[in-house]
Amino acid sequence: MPDQEPDPTLDAAFFRRWLIATAAAVEREADRLTELDSAIGDADHGSNLQRGFRAVTAVLEKESPATPAAVLTLAGRQLISTVGGASGPLYGTLLRRTGKALGDEPEVSHATLAEALGAGVAAVAQLGGAKAGDKTMLDALEPAVTALGTSFGAAAEAAEAGAAATVPMQAHKGRASYLGERSIGHQDPGATSAALLIAALGTAAEESR
Repeated sequence: MPDQEPDPTLDAAFFRRWLIATAAAVEREADRLTELDSAIGDADHGSNLQRGFRAVTAVLEKESPATPAAVLTLAGRQLISTVGGASGPLYGTLLRRTGKALGDEPEVSHATLAEALGAGVAAVAQLGGAKAGDKTMLDALEPAVTALGTSFGAAAEAAEAGAAATVPMQAHKGRASYLGERSIGHQDPGATSAALLIAALGTAAEESR
């Protein structure tokens, strides 16, 4: 359902709130993410993201980037340097490429954010060599980007639905793909954490009003 309230100012402070809200969500859901990953992965997705977003929160408490792009670039760099496996580079690429697409403006529009996030998601797809339907984070991110043009709430709902839709899929990328048909019946942990990231946009917007 579209947001009923107008968008907040999408400045550096908003993007900082977005990432801190994501970190809080990862803290709450870390055990669930690891449980999902234990079925079809390395059983470390929750703990890895927890470590990474704790580092993001710590650096944002010390530094005050002046633009949305600078916030995302700083956070992406922290994730790449602190999260092992594939998750760090993928999430780091998502944030850094989204930031690059935002440019150097001190405030951005909702439409600019949606377009920039689309560029970030495309970079993730290129890095991972994956596409929607492969049972990855893209199954949450791609529908979220499409829905973000409508509202933050619509994006969150699309991401959540996208993550849930990975349950009947067979994995074609990542460690889960080694399981073949045995990957069917499990929700993808990467799509689940991606849905948390998108939902945090709405949290940041609510905190801004």
